[in-house]
Amino acid sequence: MQALSVCPSNADGFLNRESPPHSGRRKGRNPSFFRGVRSGFNYRETSDDLGYGFPCRCSRVDLYVLWRPKKHSICSSVVPLALAFEEQIAVGKTDSNSDGENKPEDQKLLVENKGKRVDTRALAWSLRAAKTAADVETVLGDKGDLPLQVYSTMIRGFGKDKRVNSAIALVEWLKLRKHASKSFPGPNLFIYNSLLGALKQADGFDQVEKIMTDMTLEGISPNIVTYNTLMGIHLAQGHEMKALELFKEIQTKGLSPSPASYSTALLAYRRMEDGFGALDFYVDFRNRYQNGEIGKNDKNIDWDLEAVKLEDFVIRISYQIMRRWLVQIENSTSKVLKLLTVMDQVGLKTGRSEHEKLIWACTREDHYIVAKELYKRIRESDSEISLSVCNHVIWLLGKAKKWWAALEIYEDLLDKGPKPNNMSYELIVSHFNFLLTAARRKGIWRWGVGLLNKMQEKGLKPGSKEWNSVLIACSKASEASAAIQIFTRMIENGEKPTIISYGALLSALEKGKLYDEAVRVWKHLIKMGVEPNSYAYTIMASIYAAQGKFNIVESIIREMPVSGVEVTVVTFNAIISACARNNYGGPAYEWFQRMEVEKIEANEVSYEMLIQALVKDGKPKVAYDMYLKGRRKGLSLSTKAYDTVVEAAVDGGASIDLSLLGARPPAPAPESKIRTDVNQEYVDIVND
Repeated sequence: MQALSVCPSNADGFLNRESPPHSGRRKGRNPSFFRGVRSGFNYRETSDDLGYGFPCRCSRVDLYVLWRPKKHSICSSVVPLALAFEEQIAVGKTDSNSDGENKPEDQKLLVENKGKRVDTRALAWSLRAAKTAADVETVLGDKGDLPLQVYSTMIRGFGKDKRVNSAIALVEWLKLRKHASKSFPGPNLFIYNSLLGALKQADGFDQVEKIMTDMTLEGISPNIVTYNTLMGIHLAQGHEMKALELFKEIQTKGLSPSPASYSTALLAYRRMEDGFGALDFYVDFRNRYQNGEIGKNDKNIDWDLEAVKLEDFVIRISYQIMRRWLVQIENSTSKVLKLLTVMDQVGLKTGRSEHEKLIWACTREDHYIVAKELYKRIRESDSEISLSVCNHVIWLLGKAKKWWAALEIYEDLLDKGPKPNNMSYELIVSHFNFLLTAARRKGIWRWGVGLLNKMQEKGLKPGSKEWNSVLIACSKASEASAAIQIFTRMIENGEKPTIISYGALLSALEKGKLYDEAVRVWKHLIKMGVEPNSYAYTIMASIYAAQGKFNIVESIIREMPVSGVEVTVVTFNAIISACARNNYGGPAYEWFQRMEVEKIEANEVSYEMLIQALVKDGKPKVAYDMYLKGRRKGLSLSTKAYDTVVEAAVDGGASIDLSLLGARPPAPAPESKIRTDVNQEYVDIVND
């Protein structure tokens, strides 16, 4: 009696048709599979993800592998087709007393002398261009009745090689052969399932409806493999709802869904990005399984194992869906948090790996809530956490302006681990810089000092940028004593003051009218070899002008070009402003004229400060003339300058024509207020 035995071979065996076959035992195969085929009836599932298979009747048949060692043959160009048909059909008969363990010599004799070999790859290669049943008849007409497994194997291979026409032509030929010969069984359910699988692999979706109609006409009812394949086809076409409708139809047809059915349905929810639907589907499955409604009559499937796999699968796709939500343009933070809550409620246990992957998907400012929640879950689980993930959370919280929350993460690194690295340090320092910059801009010097203290408490060493931010905040707030303390701490902590440090301190001292201390700081600056810039010179010029030491102011103006520092309108404005504050109207006018001699264009600040100085010096007529001069130059003088001129003229009884002043300028918006203080100009430029 002859029996059929199937065993896959390597690709080389199909690519070399000229070499003589050699027989031997194939390495790397599953021993249990070989024992099953030798022992009798076996149902083998293919590697297809939808799990269709075929029956194989074997009676004490030894299993052999045919391969050909020769390489680079003339048929090596048919690699896709050869790989698709990595199977050989060996039909043979052995001694009834054989124990199934023949020696290689005996195997060779059996194959060559007693066995009949069907070269599936060669047949498929011959049919590769077939488009009609007549084309198939030309090749297979004289081959006799081959096992249906041969045809099923070729059909699946045609699908892998994207040869839909050849697969359909072969099935059509099988139908004609059935009608022509009563002894020939014709295409059965496994043939049609193989054809549907081939259409799925080759994207031949337009033929599916015709195949299903043929099955009905042939009186073949679909089984669970058919439904699984059709669900996969709908997914491949993007018809997820149709796939789910098919799943519901399975039970109405008296069939029981297989594990592949459930996983395909879950995949449909994944494609639709419906995380809540996927969880509802899984919970329904779990309840039915726990109630004994699933798998009670199916002893061939380990449903305990499959239930665990499906739980892992629904967790995986839930996190995939949440990652997809996070990368979308719309804000899906609330949906992600809600899905996490639902997963907790249904008892799905997730771990560090899933949480960390989801944290990496959090990149927008509105994602910080999700990242913080996931970070909290990892910490509460007492599991380890990746340092790179912690750094990412610190970065994201800073991006969302949640600096104190970011600091809490850094504190966890110090207390619980893992040990922070340079990236952690740089990130948290950058957050402190942002806070210190805000303190600097708003002049909140106490807040700035508190931030410096916090940094040092956490082992972070403030740099010159951080110290300077607090110094500038002290300067803006006119807190000279606080500026002196910060400057002293800066030096004590080993940080070398920069010209910005000295400039901010000089500005604070100038505002506090601590002129002697400012001179000592200036001398210290020179002693330390720090080169003064334009703003340091400007502040010292303002200080000496306020003291009426105009000879020293003159020396500063002469020294600046020698030191390579350009004298700008800011410097002259500082001198004029100091004169205005200290009732030096005459010197203010002289320095204004000096500016014109130096060919430095006066701006609004120059005119407005000069007007104030002249009015204070009892010269309303000159102030009036300077206002008109500024207007003629096209400058937009402020409301305050206009009111000062008018009030001085009225109070002083000056005979002037107020109508020439024009309309009163509108009051400026608060944010566009003109800076009239040289120190404020200095701070603004440093901020920029």
